[in-house]
Amino acid sequence: MEIHARIRDLEREVGRLSRVQKILLGTDGSVTRILEVITGGRVKITTLSQEVVGAGREVAGLLHVKEGDPVNHRVVKIEGEGTSSSPLIYAVSDTPLGRLSPGFREDLMRADIPIGKILARHRIEARREILDARVFPAGSEHARIFGIFRNEPLLSRRYQIIHQGEPLISIEEQFPYHAFLDERRVIVETPSRLHLGLIDMHGGIGRVDGGIGISLAEPGILLEVSQSRETVARGGDERARGMAEKVAARVLAGIRAQGGVEITLRRVYSSHVGLGSGSQIALAVARGICEIFGRSLPVKELARMAGRGGTSGIGTAAFEHGGFIIDGGHAFGTGGEKSDFRPSSASDGVRPAPVIARHDFPADWRIVLATPRLPAGASGEREVDIFHRCCPVPLDEVRETCHEVLMRMLPGVVDHDLDLFGSAVNRIQDLGFKRVEISLQPPEIPRLIEEMRGAGAACAGMSSFGPTVYAVTGSDASGILRAAEEFMMEHNGGEAWISAPRNTGAMVRVS
Repeated sequence: MEIHARIRDLEREVGRLSRVQKILLGTDGSVTRILEVITGGRVKITTLSQEVVGAGREVAGLLHVKEGDPVNHRVVKIEGEGTSSSPLIYAVSDTPLGRLSPGFREDLMRADIPIGKILARHRIEARREILDARVFPAGSEHARIFGIFRNEPLLSRRYQIIHQGEPLISIEEQFPYHAFLDERRVIVETPSRLHLGLIDMHGGIGRVDGGIGISLAEPGILLEVSQSRETVARGGDERARGMAEKVAARVLAGIRAQGGVEITLRRVYSSHVGLGSGSQIALAVARGICEIFGRSLPVKELARMAGRGGTSGIGTAAFEHGGFIIDGGHAFGTGGEKSDFRPSSASDGVRPAPVIARHDFPADWRIVLATPRLPAGASGEREVDIFHRCCPVPLDEVRETCHEVLMRMLPGVVDHDLDLFGSAVNRIQDLGFKRVEISLQPPEIPRLIEEMRGAGAACAGMSSFGPTVYAVTGSDASGILRAAEEFMMEHNGGEAWISAPRNTGAMVRVS
C-alpha cells in the first residue's frame, strides 16, 4: 500500500493532518521513540488486557496461521511517563505463540515493554510493513480511555512486524484526530430533544407558548470550530452546513470578532423530524465560536444571537441543562414579547422562554424513537401558516393540558411513577396544539402511536411537528422497538432506535 496516497485520502475524509500525525501514520520505525522525541521525555506502556486466544479468520489471514491457532492478544496504552495527561496511543497487537522464543514470549506477556525494545533485547532483525490507515468514530471504550467524546474521529494504522519472511506481530495503533494537531480546536457535543407539546396557544391570560421536553442521549450533534480566514462549514448535509455558516456570521458579528471560522460537522441528524437539530447545531456553533475567541456568554445570549428559542425554550434548555424541562412561554399581547401566534423560526429577536421546572428524567426509563419515511415535519412558511390558521386553540383544552402537566406529568417524573407520567403524555396528544399537530399528519402517525402503546409502552406520542414518534417504557424496550420496526416495514420504511434520557447539557472540549 502507498501510505502517502492513503494519507491524502484521509485528509479528504477527516480534514488537515499535521506533520506529526503523518509521521505517526507513515513511519516504519519505532513509534515509542518518535513519541519520546515529540513529548521531550520518556513514554511508558501500560497493558490494559492480555490473553491467549484462538486466531479468528481475519487475524489468521494477517499472520499466515491457521484459524484457531493460539495468539497472544494484547491491548496497551502508551502515555507520557510521570504525567496525568491522556494516553498518546492505544494499540492492539496479535502475536502467534508458535513463532516466539521462550524469552521473547515471557517479555511480551509479563512486562510493559515496548515491542521495539523487546525486538532489540532479543536481537531480532525485523521490518515493519504498513497495511492500512483509516479513520473511524470513537466508541465508548476509546472515549473513556482518551477522555474524548463518543464519535470523535480516531486515526488508525495497521502494520506487521516481519521476521524471516513471516509476520511475527500484527499491530493496530490508534489516536484521536485532535491529538498532535498544530491548531487549537473547540469540540462541542450536544443532546437531542423530544418536544412533547406547547402548553398555551390560546394566550387569553397574557402569556403564550410554554413547552415540555425531554433531552435525549441519542442522536446528538458533534462539531468542531477553529479559526480561519474565511467562514466555511464542512461535513454534514447542505442544509446543516448552510445553517452553520449563517449562524457563524451572526455570532462573529455579534461578538465583533476579526476573521472567520472553520466549522466541521462530525455528526448531525436529520432536520425537521421533531428532534430539534436546528437549535442544537445553532447553539453548538455559537458556543464553539465564543470559546475559540475567548468570550464567555450565557446560553440565552447565544440563543439570541443565533436566532433560536423564540417560541419554545426546550431546545435551549436541553443544550444548557438536559433532563425533563418545562418552560413558561412569553408575555403576550400589546406591549408583550409576542403579539401573535408564530413558531420559533418566525420569532427572531424574542428571548428564549424561562425554564420554570427542570428535573432529572429517570435514568432507567428508556425512550423508543421511530421516524417513519414520511414527509418532514412542518417548517418555514407552512409552519407559520399553521400557527396563524389554527390558533388560538380552545381555552378549556389549554386548562386541561396545564392540569395534566402540573398534577400528573411532573409528579410522575419526580416520584419515578411511570404510569402516572405516561397517562398524562397519552392524554395531551388529544389536547390543544398537540391535537392540531397530529391532525395534520398522515394516518400512519396516529396508527404508529397506537402500535407502540399496544406493544407495552406506558405512553407514546409525536415529538413537535413529527414525523418522529416516541414511546417511554421501563428498562426493557426491545418489544416496542420491534413493533415500531415491523409497522414501518409495512408502511414505506423508516428508522427506529432506543435512547436513554440525558440529564446533562452540551459539553465542550478544547483541543
